[in-house]
Amino acid sequence: MIRAETAAATRQALLEAAAELLDQGGLEAVTLRAVGARAGVTRGAPYRHFPDKERLMIAVGAQAWDELGQQIGAVRRDPGLAPAAKLQALLAAFINVARRRPHLYRLMFSSPAGDPTAFARAAQPTQDESLQIVAALTGEQDARRYAALLLASADGIAGMELTGQLGGDKWRTTAEELIDTLVTMVADQTRAGR
Repeated sequence: MIRAETAAATRQALLEAAAELLDQGGLEAVTLRAVGARAGVTRGAPYRHFPDKERLMIAVGAQAWDELGQQIGAVRRDPGLAPAAKLQALLAAFINVARRRPHLYRLMFSSPAGDPTAFARAAQPTQDESLQIVAALTGEQDARRYAALLLASADGIAGMELTGQLGGDKWRTTAEELIDTLVTMVADQTRAGR
């Protein structure tokens, strides 16, 4: 392996180790030393790739946004799915990240002190894919408004599910039922407006 490939492989191993530690114990569990140990590299290796924990976590979050964007892009390009089904899959993708990896989800929607717009920039391709899915159902003119409403709703649904509120005695519902309701409401609203 040439030097650049070795460096890229080490960097990726560090990102994976950091993501695993984040999943297991939250941000407090992630230190450059622990990441290096988990990745099986020398003590100084993490510092050659990331000057500090914040830069490492920005890289972890940016990679997560890229992976989510690829998943949503595949949904958008799937010719077998109707626009409403694509929208359901889009909302489910966001909620599933929160379900499976709640610490990562919180990280993705944070604003790092040293670079407050880092995740907004990383999220842009995912947001572009999302807007195209929403526009296919609502039309271009209303896509941004509906996309903001839908993604804010998905975030709220994810938060309520993570805290156990949805299935309790008060609401007696599921994230999937709420997604279905949202998509139906948007589809009905956009049909009525045309």
